[in-house]
Amino acid sequence: MAEVAREVGITVKTLERWRTDAVTGPARDRVWTAAARLEGVIATAALNDAQRHAWCRAQGLYPAELAKWCGSARAALATPEEARASPQQTRADRKRIKELERELLRKDRALAETAALLVLSKKVSAIFHGSADE
Repeated sequence: MAEVAREVGITVKTLERWRTDAVTGPARDRVWTAAARLEGVIATAALNDAQRHAWCRAQGLYPAELAKWCGSARAALATPEEARASPQQTRADRKRIKELERELLRKDRALAETAALLVLSKKVSAIFHGSADE
């Protein structure tokens, strides 16, 4: 520490204070695991807004991040009935699937027709070019 302080031109006390602040300060770049995010959601569930904001400041994150984690936890824990699409969405999806199936069938038929025409043109070419050589 003393060597670095001399190189930089500051006192050792200042360097130690900066190091302490960096180690104990809020971790803005902290990587939150899924378990840690869930613990954070659980820890702040019963807190009021002021307490929740204070907790977020102490942890070095924004309240919006915590709200996003809470929403993700609710979505993950939703029952299948809650996560299921609405009847209107299901109807629209079925209609889109039918349209896509019709388009696929049309393209399959066009491809089969093109393949048949190609085979016929090769046969005709073989017949007429073969007889001209004889």
